[in-house]
Amino acid sequence: MAGISKKSSQWQTNPAVATVYLINRPTSSSSRLNNLEDVQFPIRVKNCAIHLARDGVGALAELFDLTGPRAVRYARALTRNAHDAEDALQAAMVRVALHPRVLGDAWHPWAYFLRIVRNEALKIVQRKRSDHLVALVVEASSEDSPDDSDSRQFVRQALRKLPPSQAEVVVLKIWEGMTFAEIGEVLGESPNTAASRYRYALQKLSQYLQPLADEVCHGKKVVAS
Repeated sequence: MAGISKKSSQWQTNPAVATVYLINRPTSSSSRLNNLEDVQFPIRVKNCAIHLARDGVGALAELFDLTGPRAVRYARALTRNAHDAEDALQAAMVRVALHPRVLGDAWHPWAYFLRIVRNEALKIVQRKRSDHLVALVVEASSEDSPDDSDSRQFVRQALRKLPPSQAEVVVLKIWEGMTFAEIGEVLGESPNTAASRYRYALQKLSQYLQPLADEVCHGKKVVAS
């Protein structure tokens, strides 16, 4: 009875606790079986990882069939898009295929694999944000956009806030369409340095241009200050 009273007290103060408990409580033999499968799932992934380490990529299908639905469900929480979540899983599988022994060496293969899926999902999210940001910059700075338009002025102000070393990389990459190797040649720097400056510039621009992105998405009016 004391345990029941304690649960009732928790439910009154935190309805979320009651909701989670009611959804996941074992009400039948089927529910208990599902709970048992959840407990055994990491062990099954561990066995797949052992098979991968032993047999190589030939055992990759086993891992895909076992983890696919759960991995996609997790990735979708990050990407908010089913296709992107599936792409994240495919990319994670490629990484495992390139280094099949790594998963088997992990203490917790299922958690380690989810970390790979997470990294790939976040890469997709970041790439889409960068693509959207570049599209905003190009559209606002196109010749069809009036020279005194608020959006064009907003983009110019954002570019002026960047350090010159980053602003020039943005111009060369977006407007000149150069590769990082070509940009590195112009700057007398390595391609990796050019890529790094471009990445940092996009991170800063994403902050400066957030009001402009909101205008595009929600129809808000943004006026350059």
